[in-house]
Parts: sequence; structure tokens; C-alpha cells
Amino acid sequence: MAKVTIQEVAREAGVALGTVSNVLNHPDRVRPETIERVRAAMDALGYAPNQSARLLAGGSSAVFGLILPHMTHGFPLQEASGAQSEARRAGYDLIMLNSAGDPEIERANLRYLAGSQVAGILIHPLCAQHVELPASRRAIPMVYQGVIGEGPGCRVAADREKQGALVAEHAARSGAHHIAVFGRSFAPAEVDRARGIIHVAHDATVQFEFIDEGAPDRSRDGFEVGSKLMRRPACERPDFIIGLTDALASGALAAVRAAGLRVPGDVAVAGCDGNPLAWIGDIPLTTVVPSGYEVGRRGVQLLIEQIELEKLAAFSGEPMDQDLSRQELIRPFLLQRASSVAGASLVGGMDFDVGAYLV
Repeated sequence: MAKVTIQEVAREAGVALGTVSNVLNHPDRVRPETIERVRAAMDALGYAPNQSARLLAGGSSAVFGLILPHMTHGFPLQEASGAQSEARRAGYDLIMLNSAGDPEIERANLRYLAGSQVAGILIHPLCAQHVELPASRRAIPMVYQGVIGEGPGCRVAADREKQGALVAEHAARSGAHHIAVFGRSFAPAEVDRARGIIHVAHDATVQFEFIDEGAPDRSRDGFEVGSKLMRRPACERPDFIIGLTDALASGALAAVRAAGLRVPGDVAVAGCDGNPLAWIGDIPLTTVVPSGYEVGRRGVQLLIEQIELEKLAAFSGEPMDQDLSRQELIRPFLLQRASSVAGASLVGGMDFDVGAYLV
């Protein structure tokens, strides 16, 4: 079968040859309805662009790369969803790579994207330190997601300290007398949330108890900690439990019910990280709005801002005075649900519109 040419695509779509070229190489220059018509023609004809030829000619692809630290629980998957939605809206495709918790895989993923000459790279690094491109590829726009740090560059992350503070304030206002907070304190995300809770506890008039137990993504650990708490005498038992992750909190909620106690009548429960993958059972969990979607969405916007600045510099013939540097924290919102609020809706699942919370 003969290979479909770009000329055939232009005829099928009823547009100029240069328009098809712009759809492939510079979609930001083309109206959305024209992009749709050209892509429909490509699909109808079975056209596959020769990416290798364009890259050999020194161009870059209309593709962003996203490197995630893992795909085992909610936040990275939310990032991927938000990034893909925003990239597609702007006329870009998105390649997602998983580092699987391995620094060497992370470096290999970065080298691969740099060699592929993508238009920009989003990376959620395994640690807070910079993961840099090879020197020959540092002109590629980059955004670091999930981390805030010193120095130049663009970074966007959830305000995890405020996440913890919001949930702790809710617990303190609920009428609880003894609030137990648990989760391992070695991971940066949990440390940040715990710090926010500690700030609230410092000024609160109710008792806060901190328990350094429970791997962040193991609801079984939450069940075990919750069971131990429920075995205490009633006078020593907390009446509000906060898990530093939703997975831990969902396990604790199950433990409270397994002990024959009412949620939230006897013991209220809340999480902190807004992870829909942990929202199991028939009692919706109080937590924060999932922020990963907005982190991914905003990361793509920062990439596009960098690309636009480069275009402006190229058009003017003058170098940019300085690189775009931005540090952004995504503000959290509390989701008060049936696990901590008597009479709240018992409808589980994604019972809110993420779009209503986007900044």
C-alpha cells in the first residue's frame, strides 16, 4: 500500500499544504476547528507523520514529555490527567514515562525525552533535588512538578502544608476532644502535611496525638493502626482520626466500623491528600480536593509560557533578558463529607466537580 502524503491530507481537508504543516509542527498557529478538520482527514486516510524526518531537519515535535515518579496511587495519575487535558487543549500531544521509583530509570527517561526533541518536559522528580538535562539539551523548556526549591526554573506543587492545616482546623472545630494523627514521617509529602497539622495543634484547645506509623499507600497499615486505637479504653480512645494520606485514613475508617463503632457518631475520620483511588466503602471520606490535576494542568501552561517567550525573542531578534522562573503552590480546598460530618451525603465516589476548584 502506497504511503499517504501530506499533499493528500491537504486535499482531503480542503486546506493549504502549509496549514497541514502547521498542524503538525506549530498547532498554536492554527484555529482549533481547522486542527480538527486536518486531523480528521489524517485519520480517514491513515496518515502517519514522519517524525524522524522532521527531527533530522532540526525541528521539535508538537509533543510534551511527562516523567512521573510512579503510577501506584492517585497524585501522579491526577497530574497525568491534568497535563494531558491542557496539552490537548493547546494542540500538543503528551508522552508519559514512569520512573517506577528508580533514579536510574528517571535519568534514562530524561535522556530519552531530550533525544526525542520534545517541545517541553514536565518532570515530577523522585526527590526534591534538580534532575538536569544533558548540557546539549538544556534549551528545552522544563517544569518541575511536585517540588518547590531554590534557584531558577519553573516549579509547581500542591500546598501540602495547607492541606494538613485545613483538615486539622476542621477536626478542631468539629467538637472533638482527642484527635489522633498518624502516618510515617519520613516522606516529604507526609512531613509537610504533619507540619501544617502541628501549627494548628499548637494553638488549639483540644488534644492532638501524633503516631509515627503507617506506609503512605497501604490502607492495611491504616486498618492496623485504627484497630489498635479502637482497642483502647473508651476514655483513652480518640474521637477524631486524621490519616496523613487518604489510603491510611480509609483503612482507619474500616477499623472503626469493624470495632462496632459509628462513623462519625463515635469516631470521625479524615484524610489529607485527596486521592480518589482510596475512596472506597460506602462512607465518603473527608479530605481535600485532589490537587494533582491542577498541578499537571498548570505545569503545561508554564511550559507554553516558556515557548511563547522563546518565540517572542526569536521574532524580535533579541535574546531573552532572563529565563522564566516561577514557583507556584496550588491552593487546597476542604471536602467535608460523611466520615466527619453527621448528615453529610453518603454517596461515594467522585462527588464533586474538579473544574470548579481550578484557579
